[in-house]
Amino acid sequence: MLSDVISTMNNTKQDPVFGQLSFDNHEQIVFCNDKDTGLKAIIGIHNTVLGPALGGTRMWNYSNEWEALNDVLRLSRGMTFKSAITGLNLGGGKAVIIGDAKTQKTPELMKRFGEFVHSLSGRYITAEDVGMETEDMDLVREVTPYVTGISESKGGAGNPSPITAYGVFMGMKAAAQYKFGSDILEDKVVYVEGIGNVGEALVEHLVNEGANVTISDINRERLEMIRDKYDVKIYDGHDLYSEEMDIYAPCALGATINDNTIDKIKAQVIAGAANNQLADEDKHGLILQERNIVYAPDFLINAGGIINVYAELEDYGRQEIMRKTENIYNTTLEILDRAKANQITTNDAAMRIATERIENRKKENLQ
Repeated sequence: MLSDVISTMNNTKQDPVFGQLSFDNHEQIVFCNDKDTGLKAIIGIHNTVLGPALGGTRMWNYSNEWEALNDVLRLSRGMTFKSAITGLNLGGGKAVIIGDAKTQKTPELMKRFGEFVHSLSGRYITAEDVGMETEDMDLVREVTPYVTGISESKGGAGNPSPITAYGVFMGMKAAAQYKFGSDILEDKVVYVEGIGNVGEALVEHLVNEGANVTISDINRERLEMIRDKYDVKIYDGHDLYSEEMDIYAPCALGATINDNTIDKIKAQVIAGAANNQLADEDKHGLILQERNIVYAPDFLINAGGIINVYAELEDYGRQEIMRKTENIYNTTLEILDRAKANQITTNDAAMRIATERIENRKKENLQ
């Protein structure tokens, strides 16, 4: 009946933002639409207690707008805790552009997106993420100063991917030290899932240390290029999670540790660059703890990128970028030790440290 159809439609439209499972008291969600350029984007500002919300822009061909909204909510929330635990005076934000970066991204679209960013008057500062390049941020910079990760020739810190990968490598070595009693990765079997810019840079670090690396990606052509460049193996199986390995490094999209995969995982350490690796932070974090699998919290060890672009705001150089990124090693060990001492998950331990810093700043702001 028509009434049933209308009822279903109303239920579907109810609480499109506030009712989302990923909504976590976000301060602001901005929907950006421009008919002329075809731009459809969402900017999520999760928290600005510590400073302006900084986070990259991701362009992805989402299957629907709900998926895009869920992604920007999860990603912007993660950025809040990433900045907090790394000691940066930044809040958490993120943006997603709905579309195929290879065929639909144009200079006009990027500039129009930049105008939307500019309209927020600095509450949100963007940078590059999946589907974006440094050149895209240069275009955004033409219409707004609220962008980082621009070309070094234009006074920026450049592509953050190598620094992100280095931070992941530091976190992985710390997790190996905790689990195996040594942070030397020589001969360790490491599976890297996702070999974009960050994944490739991580592979290079692992190969240089003598790790036994196997790679996986949806792009076969890129797989073969990385294999030939670094002399690593391509995974041709159908169930990577069931494979025997020492370390699993998820470096593609998030939520690969979920109800379907978690019981299969044979890795002893999980340390990768992907955001939001745990589909359910509490549930899956606890299962990993019970199975004695060391999980290096993603929002900590992949913070090298934001450290890199933060340098543009605070005007510190390459030496300080590397020092802050290398410190991810020490923070990872601190969190692993704290989790064990308090009998909580590593994700929970990291969240508590980040939340404490935010709450303390909030109290200071009220005084």
